[in-house]
Amino acid sequence: MKKLLLILLSISLFSCNNNYQKNNIDIANQFIDAFYSFNEDSLKLSLSYAEVSHPSILYYQKWAECGNYKVLNRSTCKEINDSLVICPVTVKDDLMSALQIDLNVTDTFHIIIKDKKIQSVKTSSNDPDVYYEAKDWIRQNRPELIEKPCEDAWEGGPTPCECIKATIQGLAEFKANEETL
Repeated sequence: MKKLLLILLSISLFSCNNNYQKNNIDIANQFIDAFYSFNEDSLKLSLSYAEVSHPSILYYQKWAECGNYKVLNRSTCKEINDSLVICPVTVKDDLMSALQIDLNVTDTFHIIIKDKKIQSVKTSSNDPDVYYEAKDWIRQNRPELIEKPCEDAWEGGPTPCECIKATIQGLAEFKANEETL
């Protein structure tokens, strides 16, 4: 009788484990874990059905790693509808430090999930206007700083680390120029 009870209990536990299905929030959280692990292989695995997102998201992961993104607040992912999950993540980075801005940027990941598989990922951010003004200043006044390292940026370009480092240098130069005016 004890043996039968033990067998039934084992079958029941095994059955419960196999019936667990990840929901879209779980899948989105695994993606965020993979992104901020700064492990390219983990991220590629997470994006295995989202090939269209590979170039920009893999580039962004390396950009974030080399820009010293530190997660300060990982808000709860929210399911917007049956296929869209948004995940806001607030980070401290070298970009805002170069501009001498006391602001921690929130990047929001917009993750499309169908049939328990990530189909695409896009990002948005609350970067301040001065960040975009500074990037324009760099393009107009110091294009040689970013031309080569930022070639094909966000389309899978080969040098995201060099690009963000050049951008950080350009942002610091913008700030120094602004202070002399």
